[in-house]
Amino acid sequence: MARRYDPDRRQRIIDAAIRVVGDKGLAGLSHRSAAAEADVPLGSTTYHFKTLDELMVAALRQANEGFAKVVAAHGALEGSGCDLAAELARILGEWLSGDRTGVELEYELYLAALRRPALRPVAAEWCEELAERLALRTDAVTARALVALMDGICLQVLLTGTAYDEGFAREALARVMSAPAADGGRRSGPGR
Repeated sequence: MARRYDPDRRQRIIDAAIRVVGDKGLAGLSHRSAAAEADVPLGSTTYHFKTLDELMVAALRQANEGFAKVVAAHGALEGSGCDLAAELARILGEWLSGDRTGVELEYELYLAALRRPALRPVAAEWCEELAERLALRTDAVTARALVALMDGICLQVLLTGTAYDEGFAREALARVMSAPAADGGRRSGPGR
């Protein structure tokens, strides 16, 4: 019997892995569960992803694109004419009010990096990319602090089930941006 050409199979397996984690949590993900969800033979998952960590890396990389797409859609971050704190607070609100399962999944995969070293570089990618983008508007240290604060706000909303408070986020982000630099001077950078 000839092999059937299926160029989308790898992507279907990644999509299936994301759905499995969304439905059953990370503990429910295996080559077998991803194969069943994707409706492909088990050998297909192990052909495309030799280890479960490889499959998780692919799923995390794809899940990370959710927040990156929301940020990229807001071109205002590139210009210096907007209120950066307000824009970031609005972006967080938009992301958190979207597909909640997708946001939770992204964080579940992100936090899996605590126990799975193979996931750590991918988990760090979104933080690094966002910090680089924000560093165009502020200094590198402030950019990293903003990313950490946004990450913490998102995690608290997800863990506590409380509603996202855009006003609080805007105020907290503004305070980070207006904090004096460690040398006692004010930070300066593009858009400041």
